[in-house]
Amino acid sequence: MNTTHEYLQRCREIIDRIAAQQEAIETAAGWFAESILAGRMVHLFGSGHSRIMVEEMWPRYGSFPGFNPIVELSLTYHNNVVGANGQRQAMFLENVSGLAERILRNFSLSEKDTALVVSSSGCNIVPVEMAELFRQKKIRTVALVTTAHLQKSSSKRADGRKLTDFADLVLDTGAPVGDSMIYVPGLETPVSPGSTVGGTIIVNSLKAAVADKLTRAGHPPKVLTAGAVVGAAKATALFEAAYDEHAKRLSELYKDTGE
Repeated sequence: MNTTHEYLQRCREIIDRIAAQQEAIETAAGWFAESILAGRMVHLFGSGHSRIMVEEMWPRYGSFPGFNPIVELSLTYHNNVVGANGQRQAMFLENVSGLAERILRNFSLSEKDTALVVSSSGCNIVPVEMAELFRQKKIRTVALVTTAHLQKSSSKRADGRKLTDFADLVLDTGAPVGDSMIYVPGLETPVSPGSTVGGTIIVNSLKAAVADKLTRAGHPPKVLTAGAVVGAAKATALFEAAYDEHAKRLSELYKDTGE
């Protein structure tokens, strides 16, 4: 078996693990749809490479308003790798206690909101505290983790609590311990992670289920759609309408900030 074939096989196994979670995905989608129908938003948070799943949910083609992507550049912009804005700083900051509270201080939260917090290990302090704060606000929170990796990892918190300890529902990317899935002959350590594959499959499954529930409720979402599908004029109208709706929903999150 060559490495490409092996990686694709591991991805098929991930799909099977996600297929076994369909009931949980539908439950999470139901919570998210309730928030959107109530005029509120679903808060999305991920640090490090978990940012990928946040941006996959919104805004991109095939997505729609109702989601609040909370992406902190200090935790996610590490393209320079070293030097200013490098990976060392980002990895340090995602384990600084109190930063999650400073981030959420910018928003006026409601019990009608829901949240999706993404962290493969579920052990870094900022995403764990983010979920903890959502729970304190009585906001139903879904954790997207890699269960096998979380179970073998140690929490960075002194009390040992992990992201799953503060989640109302847990979804599993299906990736293995350590994330990387392929051992190359002669190479000591594995390559090619799987959590992003599983994470994006789950995020888009959630997106489809939420769209279905909103449409069945009589409120079909304004989906960002390519001109190649609906024509240039329609695509432009959809983009403008979706961005306007996002702005209006976001304004509700700023209206009573600090009160």
